[in-house]
Parts: sequence; C-alpha cells; structure tokens
Amino acid sequence: MNPALRNRLLAASAGGAIAIAGILVKWYEGTRYEPYQDPAGIWTVCEGVTGPDVVQGKTYTEAECTTLRTKHLRQAEARARAALPNWDSLDKWIQAALIDFTYNLGGAALQDTEIGRRFRAGDIVGGCQQLSRWVKARVHGQLVTLNGLVDRRGAEQEICLEGATHARIP
Repeated sequence: MNPALRNRLLAASAGGAIAIAGILVKWYEGTRYEPYQDPAGIWTVCEGVTGPDVVQGKTYTEAECTTLRTKHLRQAEARARAALPNWDSLDKWIQAALIDFTYNLGGAALQDTEIGRRFRAGDIVGGCQQLSRWVKARVHGQLVTLNGLVDRRGAEQEICLEGATHARIP
C-alpha cells in the first residue's frame, strides 16, 4: 500500500470505519466538480458519486461534494450492514474496507456473491481474500481489468486482512 495512503488511514482510524472508508474514497476517486463519465460510462461527480445526485452540466462546490460523499458513505455502510448480519462483530478496518467496496460497486456486490456468502458464514479471511477478484468493469461492452480497481481492491484487501487478524496497521 502507498505509504501516504497508509498514514492518512492511520490518522482517520480514531474516527471509525466511515472515516477510514472516506480516506479510501477520496484517495481512489479523486475529486471532480463537473460530472463526467467514468471508464464504464457511468455519470459521476465529486468523489465517485453516481445516481440521481449527478446533474449533468452542473458545477459542484467543495461543500456539495463533501455532503454527497458523506451521504453516499452512509448509504454504503447501511447497504453493507443490511447484507451482513454479523456486521457489528467485524473490526472497524474490515468494515471500512467493505464500506469502500460497497461505495464503489453498490450494495448488490455483497448480496448473492461469494464475498457476501463468506462473510455471512463467518469466513472473514476468505471474504477479505475475495476482494481482489472485483477488479473488472465493462468498457465499450467488454469486461476488462482496470488498474485503478486492482490498486483499490489491494488496499481494501490489505486493511481487511489486517483487521481480520486484529493486527494494527503498521
């Protein structure tokens, strides 16, 4: 993991899982104040915000982007919590990885998938290891591996596995 990202995650850790996930979101999404189409063709703004909050042609302010990021992080947490009945027993680092994962991919990614099944079965390490499989997106109709997703899933997996072993992030 990038040392600067690791330091930011450590600094955010006192704020809990949403604060940690917020660092991951900002790091991997960046901030763009004007809507754009991501590599998969999805209209996006601010820090990876998609859906009805994206108004094409509008220029967003920093405050609006912060509000949208917080709203979508809370939605991602709620979706992850709903998908995993054992949510409250998970370490904050695992929760942060899953909030970022859900923020990026949507709530269905933890539903009827192997990653969700493993977490629900209590196979936390196995669930963490599944994160690295989610690195593809449809680009011009083709399923392709995106380097940005490889990096992001690697960071999620690293903090998830460290949380699974109750180790401190060094």
